[in-house]
Amino acid sequence: MRKIISFVFCTLVLCTFLSSCRRQPKEVCGVTTEAVAVDASADTLQDKSYLTHLAPVKASLEQEMNVRIGYAPVRMWVGAPECPMLNWASDALWEAAKRVYDGRVDVAVVNMGGMRCEWAEGPVTRSCVFELMPFDNRLVVLTLKGSDLMDLCRSFVTYGGQGVAGMRVQARNGRLASVTVAGRPVKPEALYTVATSDYLSGGADHMDALTRYTECWNSDLLIRDLYLQAVMEQDTVRAAVDGRMDL
Repeated sequence: MRKIISFVFCTLVLCTFLSSCRRQPKEVCGVTTEAVAVDASADTLQDKSYLTHLAPVKASLEQEMNVRIGYAPVRMWVGAPECPMLNWASDALWEAAKRVYDGRVDVAVVNMGGMRCEWAEGPVTRSCVFELMPFDNRLVVLTLKGSDLMDLCRSFVTYGGQGVAGMRVQARNGRLASVTVAGRPVKPEALYTVATSDYLSGGADHMDALTRYTECWNSDLLIRDLYLQAVMEQDTVRAAVDGRMDL
């Protein structure tokens, strides 16, 4: 019995000792900050040896990107509500979609914000296309009810126009007046197929109506690659303002 009492006593003493040795939680007593300017003054701190290693890759890439793939006889400018670059890009996407989609493609839609440069009169290089479309957006074909296609066109009127092919949009006094596809007025209950980008299919650039598709066909095709192919096939890049976005 004494042994048991002694064991319990020793255990209690040991536990008390160990608990008294526990570290107290640390508390933050103060904070010191320092602002470090990241500007031209930091240039002298660079390790520029990496430029030597990248020089051959840079030269090879520039040589590839500067290859002439077409020619623009006039400046392909960008502007609202309609412009040569938007019309060319939407036409090129429309034609590409009709080649790869197993079905009818009624119209194509591209966004003004996706046109990241214009092309000067003269040679069109690979670099020109990459500057125009620096994103990895992919081609999709959506099936929309006519009523949703009309809502889409109302957003074009509200926000100043977008790029379209295969249809004409007309507004009067800030209100949508008519939308025609293949020369015929859009029927609210009819179904229409729209070639566009996976980015816009999510409702970007105020195109919420595109999210109401009844079907969506996804491709693995980069729109940039489709534009490259279009320039090479056409050789001479032509587009003009033709009244398809009459706002």
